Amino acid sequence: MLKKIVLVLLVGCLAWAYQATRPPPPKICGSPGGPPITSSRIKLRDGRHLAYAEHGVPKDMAKYKIIFAHGFGSSRDDASIATLETTEQLGIYLLTFDRSGYGESDPDPKRTMQSTALDIEELADKMGLGQKFYVIGNSMGGQVVWGCLKYIPHRLAGAVLIAPVVNYWWSGFPKNLSAKAYYEQYPQDQWALRVAHYTPWLTYWWNTQKWFPASSAIARKSKFSHQDLEIMSKFAGRRSSKTLPTQQGEFESIHRDMMVGFGSWEFDVMEIKNPFANTAGSVYLWQGDEDGIVPVTLQRYIAGRLPWIQYNEIAGGGHLFPYANGIREAIMKALLLGEKLPTVDS
Repeated sequence: MLKKIVLVLLVGCLAWAYQATRPPPPKICGSPGGPPITSSRIKLRDGRHLAYAEHGVPKDMAKYKIIFAHGFGSSRDDASIATLETTEQLGIYLLTFDRSGYGESDPDPKRTMQSTALDIEELADKMGLGQKFYVIGNSMGGQVVWGCLKYIPHRLAGAVLIAPVVNYWWSGFPKNLSAKAYYEQYPQDQWALRVAHYTPWLTYWWNTQKWFPASSAIARKSKFSHQDLEIMSKFAGRRSSKTLPTQQGEFESIHRDMMVGFGSWEFDVMEIKNPFANTAGSVYLWQGDEDGIVPVTLQRYIAGRLPWIQYNEIAGGGHLFPYANGIREAIMKALLLGEKLPTVDS
């Protein structure tokens, strides 16, 4: 009798554990019980929808066409990388979009770095951007730009990576260098990243259970620098939707971001070839030297391995350095006009 009771309890515990690790199904936009569709969207070749927003000067009058990939926990509403003054002065058409699972873009359970790059290519074609366009990615969106440089380099007129999140398991990193940078992160982030990399199917459970601290980014307690805190205080009064990015569910947006971004990549960033070796165009990597979220030591190593990238390090800059005085303007003018970097007040 005791054996049967133990067996029943064991089966019950296993069933509970299995259910606890399974994320709830996403609330698809436009489906019964799901969020309403309020944005413009295109339909991709596989049937998914991608939501987008247009900013800057009208497309048919634009001199430069740029697609911007937002960061972790953000959405198509983030167009702040280009100020109104800069878009009008330079003639910029800026196209932002919700990455798969974010905002009003349908989830992609098979999302990879390649699939996201192909989504961008299809978005550009359906929006009539022409054969060449620019891409800019901030933070987690920087990883998207790496994917574009790998899979659709022939479509790029130029690219910018702004504090792009690194994957500590890229094979091109010396193990001692990546390990040192990894252990400088918060202990809770070390564990969250281990889970995302080694046991991705536990990512949802790890970041929603109450026994251990979840990722600091998900808990909104990231390792911000002094400059970051100053910048955040300046933007404190501005209205922004905190629910839009994850309104279809956190699993297909921020949790899958972690699984893809820190999982096993299908290519090594350090092996990417210069897409502009024989054509006009440039790739820029911008990084703050006091960024507590993305280690500057690893960005320096990447820049050393890929000398065709124009590396710009901002002294005193944190993860939010683009929003310091003059930085966004400098980024745009360097990319589009090839201007030498001015001295900017960070």
